Amino acid sequence: MKFPRASGVLLHPTSLPGKYGIGDLGSEAYSFVNFLEDAGQTYWQILPLGPTGYGDSPYQCFSAFAGNTLLISPEMLVKDEFIKPEQLADMPEFPADKVDFAAVYEWKNKLLPLAYEGLHHITSVDLRGKYETFLRENAWWLDDYSLYRAVKASQGQKPWYEWPVPLKLREPGAVAAISEQLFESVQAEKFYQFLFFRQWGMLKEYANKHGVKIIGDIPIFVALDSADVWCNQDKFKLNPDSSPRVVAGVPPDYFSQTGQLWGNPIYDWEAMRKDNYHWWLARVAFTLKTVDVVRIDHFRGFAAAWEVPGGDETAENGRWVDVPGKELFAAFRHHLGELPVIAEDLGVITPDVDELRISNGFPGMKILQFAFGGDANNQDLPHNYIPECVAYTGTHDNDTAVGWWNSQAGEGSTRNEAEIGREHEFCMRYLDTDGSEIHWDLIRAVWASVADTAITPLQDLLGIGTEGRMNLPASTSGNWFWRFKEGDVTPEITERLRTLTETYGRRS
Repeated sequence: MKFPRASGVLLHPTSLPGKYGIGDLGSEAYSFVNFLEDAGQTYWQILPLGPTGYGDSPYQCFSAFAGNTLLISPEMLVKDEFIKPEQLADMPEFPADKVDFAAVYEWKNKLLPLAYEGLHHITSVDLRGKYETFLRENAWWLDDYSLYRAVKASQGQKPWYEWPVPLKLREPGAVAAISEQLFESVQAEKFYQFLFFRQWGMLKEYANKHGVKIIGDIPIFVALDSADVWCNQDKFKLNPDSSPRVVAGVPPDYFSQTGQLWGNPIYDWEAMRKDNYHWWLARVAFTLKTVDVVRIDHFRGFAAAWEVPGGDETAENGRWVDVPGKELFAAFRHHLGELPVIAEDLGVITPDVDELRISNGFPGMKILQFAFGGDANNQDLPHNYIPECVAYTGTHDNDTAVGWWNSQAGEGSTRNEAEIGREHEFCMRYLDTDGSEIHWDLIRAVWASVADTAITPLQDLLGIGTEGRMNLPASTSGNWFWRFKEGDVTPEITERLRTLTETYGRRS
């Protein structure tokens, strides 16, 4: 798909400001859309919207279809009369600049049941009609997901593969019995999903009306502890006891000398072929109802996946195993037509990965932070870009531009002091800069390039350091909690971004 010359900002909704402990889908999200419009931006790029599990990573969700209920806005619940204003009185004193996930979980898990109680007092025929329609239209994934979450809660939040065997293996009698036993909990989970998708749908509609498109994210893999794997165990490479035979990761790279061990189960592609990739088709189609463009994370995994033995503690002993990506994407085209897809083609890229991406007309990604570690032939340098790509100053996996510029050997990457020094020298020559405004230098270079699409994380617009880093790959804690504060996005920043966008022909 051909993308217009345009630009945008990467920011996950959890990073929005506000008083409720976590960015949500309330008024601050609408204010962010207004900022994008005022700054002439076309895109708001986000991370996966699914319900997060251990580690709070949006790339390890309990479902590939469900929404993250932590994003539900209390403010909007009051507006819809699901809760009363006084029911927010016991809200804890949350930090303003980061998400305390544990505290937010605890508070919202008390608040949402109050909203469910409030549902029974709603007299609006329109609202009740929308709720019934949502239940009917989404039953194909919602029923299984809601049961999974209800059973998980009843089992002390243990992962499904530690449940009693009849439940773990989804024996019909056990599923029927637990469904009846937990009926009210299942209904509550369905309602929470209605709330999420109602609020998200209104926000997306507002963004689109104001000329802003949403770039979503499809992680190639799903979490082992998810409704997807529990309900489709025959479509993953699992042992008879439901443990994974092999897990996903990548070999040693820029971020880790022992590779990245993600731990996700690997698809049994032969099993998926038997029903013409029905689960994947449903996943992509559903995601494209919730966003305008999708970035497919770890695109190279559709050509071959790095499979690591299930019991290994690092990703070093994995091997590349072929994946029928051509066949899968042919099924996408046949059933879904031309797809507005961005391919995250970072890492070990071989000719078959390029062929799969190019044959489907998907633009790849360029990361300017990766551009200065080699010579003039580095494909992440702007003079080597082609129009059919998406250029970033950095992504959620990178340090911020300022943090990268000030980085020390062994912190956040595998680079040593000499390599960092050479990068700095090359960067200063290439961008003709002294580094005093390195974040704007990188933004200008990406915006000025021939890349059809240019994206910068909000952290780089704000010029903040490593404290704003969203994620450090190959680490298991200290990630995903960054938030900006009200007033951080100043009129000067908005005007400067708008001017750059107009200067380089990217104005929406």
